[in-house]
Amino acid sequence: MRIDAGLRRNDEHGVLILSDIGFNAPTALLARYGLVLEHIADAQPIPGSYWGDCEAGIIGNTVYARSDTPVHSLLHEAGHLIVLPPDTRAAVHTDATDSIPEEDAVCVLQALLGEALGIDRTRIWADMDVWGYTFRLGSARAYAEHDADTAWQWLHTHGLTDAKRQLVLPAA
Repeated sequence: MRIDAGLRRNDEHGVLILSDIGFNAPTALLARYGLVLEHIADAQPIPGSYWGDCEAGIIGNTVYARSDTPVHSLLHEAGHLIVLPPDTRAAVHTDATDSIPEEDAVCVLQALLGEALGIDRTRIWADMDVWGYTFRLGSARAYAEHDADTAWQWLHTHGLTDAKRQLVLPAA
């Protein structure tokens, strides 16, 4: 599946949401990292959500999301668990880390995870901008392409990307 970067939901924010892509591919992707994606019923509170509303939540090895959860939110929260050593994930509830290097790495990683789902990274970056992420250079794309060398190095050092800045997926 390939998601057109120009696809816009006719909703309040215009970002790609899980109902646009379904739960099957994200569930399979997260499973490769030893994570579980739990589909929460519409209008129900999302467990482990830091921001509330439709934002994804994390508790232990589980990422929680509804159909109206933005894809970038799901990928961001999953990214927080992915960057952690598996033996420390069980202790996570709502807030994964206070580490700036990990947060920076997750902001890059979520776009790469989007590509693994067939979504162009520029779409993920654009949705991050619409949602209100802020970066020194003014956009998520500018950050990832021109200001995130430390984050890219962090991801590479931890085996999550290769030397060409491509995602390294765990074996299926």
